[in-house]
Amino acid sequence: MGLTESRAPAVWTNPAQIVRDMQPDHPVMAFAPSVLRAQARRFLQGFPGLVTYAVKANPDRRVIRTLALAGITGFDVASPAEIDLIGRLVPGAARHYHNPVRSRAEIDHAVAAGVGVWSVDCPSELEKLCAALPQAAEIAVRFKLPIKGAAYDFGSKFGATPDLAAELLRVVAARGHSPSLTFHPGTQCTDPRAWDGYIRMAAQISRLAGIRIHRLNVGGGFPSHRVNGVAPDLAAIFAQIRRSVAVFADAPLLVCEPGRALCGDAFSLITRIKAVRDSDIFLNDGVYGGLTELPQIGNLDRIEVLTPDGQPREGTVRPRTVFGPTCDSLDRLPGELALPGNVSEGDFVVFHGAGAYSTVTNTQFNGFGQMAQVSVKAFS
Repeated sequence: MGLTESRAPAVWTNPAQIVRDMQPDHPVMAFAPSVLRAQARRFLQGFPGLVTYAVKANPDRRVIRTLALAGITGFDVASPAEIDLIGRLVPGAARHYHNPVRSRAEIDHAVAAGVGVWSVDCPSELEKLCAALPQAAEIAVRFKLPIKGAAYDFGSKFGATPDLAAELLRVVAARGHSPSLTFHPGTQCTDPRAWDGYIRMAAQISRLAGIRIHRLNVGGGFPSHRVNGVAPDLAAIFAQIRRSVAVFADAPLLVCEPGRALCGDAFSLITRIKAVRDSDIFLNDGVYGGLTELPQIGNLDRIEVLTPDGQPREGTVRPRTVFGPTCDSLDRLPGELALPGNVSEGDFVVFHGAGAYSTVTNTQFNGFGQMAQVSVKAFS
């Protein structure tokens, strides 16, 4: 990796310093705790309710501890491993088990761990849950709508229809549990109107069921900054949520569970060009490593190219086909990336905003995927 561990600073200044000093041949994920703290403050100050972090986006212990110190007191957990992780790192934090499909062993594990907030989206899972839960647990019924505005739709896998959601709400209340509702507008959702549609339907479901819901979880889906020059307008989404919840005659408490919107911008992935072949670029990382989700969600184009001495590579940009390091032809970024025409072998391509669904989905397929993780003060 270049420098020995004893000579490496505990916190680097920025990615350019890492490039100059380390000359890394393997990908490096640079973490800026200051960026993560600032994003946590943005949610805590802007969202009108409880902010819980979706652990699956990035379960790095540094992320969990930084968020807890910044004031995040709740975590959305989707597995026994995540339940235990938060139990160890943030004892006493609220843990919401909102994966609506669980084995009986997973339910028993969560009950023993003291989890008190759950979600369901079908009668059989509700019966399974009620058979194991103590009285007065909070159960949020998850519903779905055919609303657009996200990079991809979560409703194809989870969520009850509004009519079924009303039936499930009545059962939850009849069983002596605290009835709530939850939805997910879809990943990387940039349109505030998506939340408006879901919140209005939540009010209709509550009225149809004849049940006052305790809480409304407005899901994840909050966007991170992925497109160069187009920062997501979180303030507009928060404002829409405040306005929309007024449709309830007796407004429930609000919860959100951002994942990528909290952690995404706090990381930059430093990759190196292994080869330039005509218009094709070959990187030392790709869709089996830190760039796993790009074929599903689209390119992360907040990028900069640095020379080996850490200077910005300047030149007229042109579209390039970008491949990862494995022997699989599927290891290719979607479409093309606009890169300087004079990029060279040995240059570094830095993907900013790469903190979500990157380190956690790194497969190490084909012997690649070794990734150093360091901390930086800033990204510029």
